[in-house]
Amino acid sequence: MSSKKILIMGPSWIGDMVMAHSLFQYLKKQNPSVQIDVAAPAWTLPLLSRMPEISEKIALPFNHGQLGLIERIRFGRSLKNKQYTQSISLVNSLKSAILPLAAGIPKRTGFLGEMRYGLLNDIRPLDKVALPKTVERFVALGLNKDQVLPAIPQPTLIADSTNAKVALNKLGISLPNDKVLGLCPGAEYGEAKRWPTTHYAEVANAALDQGWQVLLFGSDKDIPITDEIHKLTQSKCINLGGKTNLGDAIDIMSLCTTIISNDSGLMHIAAALNKKLIAIFGSSNPHHTPPMHSDAVIEYLELVCSPCFKRECPLKAEAHMACLNNIVPSSVINKIDL
Repeated sequence: MSSKKILIMGPSWIGDMVMAHSLFQYLKKQNPSVQIDVAAPAWTLPLLSRMPEISEKIALPFNHGQLGLIERIRFGRSLKNKQYTQSISLVNSLKSAILPLAAGIPKRTGFLGEMRYGLLNDIRPLDKVALPKTVERFVALGLNKDQVLPAIPQPTLIADSTNAKVALNKLGISLPNDKVLGLCPGAEYGEAKRWPTTHYAEVANAALDQGWQVLLFGSDKDIPITDEIHKLTQSKCINLGGKTNLGDAIDIMSLCTTIISNDSGLMHIAAALNKKLIAIFGSSNPHHTPPMHSDAVIEYLELVCSPCFKRECPLKAEAHMACLNNIVPSSVINKIDL
């Protein structure tokens, strides 16, 4: 096969970047000599560092939502000397297609998105019925136009257990137990994706009563949530909310026996770490962005109002947040094998 050098315009969401690993694996399987570089926001780079298929990680210096036309053209031109043979845009925005054109990449692949005629020259039709899952759409962009979608590789992150222990030691934490439950109660998108803290606390207390250690994961924005669960368990959990960077969180999660998570980036990370996973869905759709692990257990009530894809529940009557509130803790506890 001829040598190829591909620039991937990567997604901003953590979960989407995990799912993009299926595309990276597929490209490497088809052509082991291909060089895959990924340009994406800096906060996603710890994920890419745990994907061996990636040669170079390029941090994009643009603020979220910023057009920055001149800056994107200038940055694209700075990549011309890398001589990419193809770009694949996993983002459907107009601005994401500017950089590959400025970089002089001869083949620029992507879905049409925001009217990107001229910016892309290998435009693919997006049939949302034929490709209902985000991961399927990503892999489809790596195919030739006449190819049928293949079996999709499961995203797999290579964690560093040594770094996990170093990170925990810095926090004065040790994990002597064989049974460790990880809880991921946050969801940056909004409250309509977050299982109640009282439910998480009930599950945590059940695990603690059986001698498990319980880790609470979350970003700075999730601190109020992890703090509330910690309080409801009489401070018996190990509260990592806001105390780890993404890379350390990935490595520490690899030490868990079981992980319970809302539909979030951490859910996809847990699946890619091959952990026993219980994924809780509320306003979103597990048929669109499911955890990519065949053994993942999905808790989803599929109510008449679901999925609404709202950040906040639009119902203000008695049914408010029923899609999450009515997933009872006992149902989840029974699936942990305490």
